[in-house]
Amino acid sequence: MTKSLGLASLLLFSSALVAPALARAQTAPTTPGPQTGPATNAADQPVTQPDVQQEEAPDVSVPGEIVVTGRRANLTRDIPQVVSVLSAADIQRTGEGDIAGALGRVTGLSVVGNGYVFVRGLGDRYSLALLNGSPLPSPEPLKRVVPLDLFPTNVVSSSLVQKSYSVNYPGEFGGGVINLTTNAAPKKGFVTVGGGLGINSRATTQLGYVYAGGKHDWTGFDDGSRDLAPALKAYFDSGARLSSGTVDGAAIAGELVNARNALLQRNRDLPPNWSTSLSAGKSFDLGDNTLGLIATAGYSNKWSVRDSIQQYSITSDLSALESDFERISTDNRIVLNGLLGVGFEFGDNKLRWTNVYIRDTLKNTRLGLGTRNNNVTTDVQQQETRWFERQLIDTQLVGEFKLTPTLSLDLRGSYANSKRKSPSELSFEYIRTNVASDPYGQYFINRLNNGNNGDATASYSDLNEDLYSGGADLTFKPITDLSLSAGYSYLRTKRFSSRRDFQFTAPSSFPSGVAMLRPDLLLSPQVINDYNIQLIETNEGNPAFNASLNNHAGYGRAVYQITPDLSIDTGVRYETAKEIVTPAQVFSTPGASEAGTNLKNDYWLPAATLTWQFRPGMQFRLNGSKTIARPQFRELIFQFYFDPETNRQYRGNPLLQDSTLYNGEGRFEWYLGSDQRVSAAGFYKRINRPIEAFITGTDQLVTSFANAPKANLYGVELEAQKKFTLADWFNAPFFSERGLLVIANYTYTKSELKVAQGDRTAVYAATSTNATDYFRDGASLTGQSDHLVNLQLGMESSGRLSQQTFILSYATKRVTSRGLANQNQPDVYEYPGLNLDFVARQGVMLAGRQFDAKFEARNITGRRYKELQSNGTRTVTYNRYSPGTTLQLSLSTTF
Repeated sequence: MTKSLGLASLLLFSSALVAPALARAQTAPTTPGPQTGPATNAADQPVTQPDVQQEEAPDVSVPGEIVVTGRRANLTRDIPQVVSVLSAADIQRTGEGDIAGALGRVTGLSVVGNGYVFVRGLGDRYSLALLNGSPLPSPEPLKRVVPLDLFPTNVVSSSLVQKSYSVNYPGEFGGGVINLTTNAAPKKGFVTVGGGLGINSRATTQLGYVYAGGKHDWTGFDDGSRDLAPALKAYFDSGARLSSGTVDGAAIAGELVNARNALLQRNRDLPPNWSTSLSAGKSFDLGDNTLGLIATAGYSNKWSVRDSIQQYSITSDLSALESDFERISTDNRIVLNGLLGVGFEFGDNKLRWTNVYIRDTLKNTRLGLGTRNNNVTTDVQQQETRWFERQLIDTQLVGEFKLTPTLSLDLRGSYANSKRKSPSELSFEYIRTNVASDPYGQYFINRLNNGNNGDATASYSDLNEDLYSGGADLTFKPITDLSLSAGYSYLRTKRFSSRRDFQFTAPSSFPSGVAMLRPDLLLSPQVINDYNIQLIETNEGNPAFNASLNNHAGYGRAVYQITPDLSIDTGVRYETAKEIVTPAQVFSTPGASEAGTNLKNDYWLPAATLTWQFRPGMQFRLNGSKTIARPQFRELIFQFYFDPETNRQYRGNPLLQDSTLYNGEGRFEWYLGSDQRVSAAGFYKRINRPIEAFITGTDQLVTSFANAPKANLYGVELEAQKKFTLADWFNAPFFSERGLLVIANYTYTKSELKVAQGDRTAVYAATSTNATDYFRDGASLTGQSDHLVNLQLGMESSGRLSQQTFILSYATKRVTSRGLANQNQPDVYEYPGLNLDFVARQGVMLAGRQFDAKFEARNITGRRYKELQSNGTRTVTYNRYSPGTTLQLSLSTTF
């Protein structure tokens, strides 16, 4: 693009009740004990017995018991399913600030967008996220799943990824389940404080565009300046329609725009990133019983700047650009997180109450310059100001009761609430014609939707979701080698989502001289009243929706050690669910919309895993199962939604149906020693009615969703983890206590949509039901990379805290959007490429105290983010920017 943007230019108080039991084995020696401190501090003190610590199984809380089929304490090896477990030490080694980044290092997992984890190339809809075994609501309007970058690593003690299905988990299990376990009550008291400072080569001390907002924005909370204006609130409360002519639209319009929420300013010296955290825990002996408390709190404040090229084309040969822009987006992201946990142990019984609070706030400013409609002579300048609040509160209570030596009962209940609020998303568009005969041709003007010269809009969106869940799991062990389980679970989710969109409109007599004013003056009360500027609500048809999901499930399961070398885990789950999405009545006179969904289905979902330990340390697993995937709420809502991250507009399809999956896997595992292993696996999935995205539209592209007829997915996974003693290689004191840890994994995945002539699909308000009009036979599933590679090379000391780790990841291209099917366009691909990070952790003495010092270098090679659409001859750059290189230094100490 030839033009450049030289324009005028809590405290996280965690509230989540811990769900089911700790990992419990068949014999006492294999039962892992609780953590001795929070995940981020497990290695703060010098390590004097590294082998003992590495043998300890991490704290894992899942629905029902984790049944260990052997007599050892290696969960990855001994759980009768295909799992990967990130312990506290594993999470610390990656040095990631949130759990999504740490999970990106697990075999077969990739992180797409803002914290959405894809398992084996399947989209986020096929990944089930649990917290302590209980489901979570999502604060994202476009998703029912939870973006895992919400979870800072200081509130997570372990993460278990299970890729083969077992019936104690919910049936919505496509690619796998990701179960996060929060920190448990400690055995020993501690207080840990920490802080960090970081810089980004693209943001820190560099130019960004900002707006004033509220005085308390740095806290992540608005000071009230973004509350609904009085006239707008009265309008919402009245139930009237702007189009009725009974509402004073000018009075509303005059209160919406001001200098604090609409005036862009240059900041040529953006501040550095910083964070702070506090953790504490203590246990109390109450006779023969133990009461434990743990609390964590954290705050982070980060800046990022993206100088993006964003284009799209609607022609079949990509010869003309419908939109060609350069946009600078400046984000200030504030995350507050906290956890409060209470644990009580009496005899062989445990009660755990965990509370988690997470608030993630994004203050976004965007300024763009470009051309539209293949008109390269007219310049278009766009600016947006936004404020996004995401909040998650989760409280969970779990009881683990040993009724008899052979009978145990786990009870769990949880309530979670998520909110997402986006008050006053303001967007302004100014036009410069560059026509010599036009007296205003050399100036940017905004005639407010009159004569297609400029535009101004304001949007207000709100989401609230409540999730109630509970369950009971009863386990009976009639003999040593047989475990019989039965369980019941209930889930109820309720969501309300609204988006009110308004457009300012001036009469034809609006003077071009006034149209030159900056936004806060252009839409000041005086100009609005003097020139009769009106306000239009552009989506009176479907501004709000109610959604609900009620799910009942029961299962029976048997885990049997048939012989010392052969075991089986088998069972069946029955699920019945009702998913409803209906337009919410916000006006006194209801509309005629029929854009609703009422899905009611029940399923029998069998699963079996056979494990054969044919030699000491070597075993083979064979798994088969049937699972489902339900459409997400947002995919069912027939309402426009703009995602500023991807610069795309979305709209749901109320006619979506459930998908069913048939899964098979074979896996070889060789355990060479403590935390040393080699594995190879092959997997296959057949998906009936997979939900896939497609693009429609002309001047404005819209992404929607439909059920493709079928899809197949297959692939292989290879993983190796090995430790080497450097003293065997180098005869020097520096290497005498150091070892080299090599962790490498590779995943090959191939997926194909199966679409034939005569196949049908249903799209709301569309004239065609031919599946070939929306999908192309043989196309890959959205979000699937053929090749994923992760490599960690780490040097560690056995005598004290000293770790240096290089982390390399590589992923091949993956589809992010479909090309226009009616134009036979190629798909849009993201090119993740290669990323290199370095993390070092060192125990140091400062002022007589032991500190954990951590240094991070992220994106060392300066890899760019790229989304391209290419037919081999022409290339359209959907989105390209450089995230820059980030350097971070942090210190923490434990008292």
